[in-house]
Amino acid sequence: MLNINPMLEAERRMLTVDQYSYIRTAHRVYGKAIKQIARETGHSKNTVKKVLRGEYSGYKPRIGQAYPVLAPYIRTIDRWLKDDKDRPKKQRHTAVRVFNRLKQEHAFQGSETTVRRYVREAKLRLGVSGREVFIPSDLDGHLKIPHLWPGQNPPATGRFQFTNLL
Repeated sequence: MLNINPMLEAERRMLTVDQYSYIRTAHRVYGKAIKQIARETGHSKNTVKKVLRGEYSGYKPRIGQAYPVLAPYIRTIDRWLKDDKDRPKKQRHTAVRVFNRLKQEHAFQGSETTVRRYVREAKLRLGVSGREVFIPSDLDGHLKIPHLWPGQNPPATGRFQFTNLL
């Protein structure tokens, strides 16, 4: 009788992110049957069906992250970030700057990762995100580009034919 370690068996059967990707691609892109994918991967047909339905029991971020070490400083950080709304983009607090300032001014003993996570959430909540998008607009309401395909030479007349994108 063979003695198989149940932990090794479980590790062999556990799906990785790469296997999820392979199963989905094999079925959706290459049109392979569920039975064929099950044979290739060594997983049951039910497991393959579960992957194709999108049931992924992997990483789930915590909802409502608690910050016990950071709790006494949250109001201070929020005040700094609110003050940043009126400042130019380059003068605003980054998460690293907030962490360093907490260490210097308040003798903070927590980790930089905790501060980074909180600052990211607080900036989104307070609307202090530094991400701005510029979309050029034309007077006609269209974006026009010269109509040239790769490998095509410009016209001999020097005039381009324009194509509307929008």
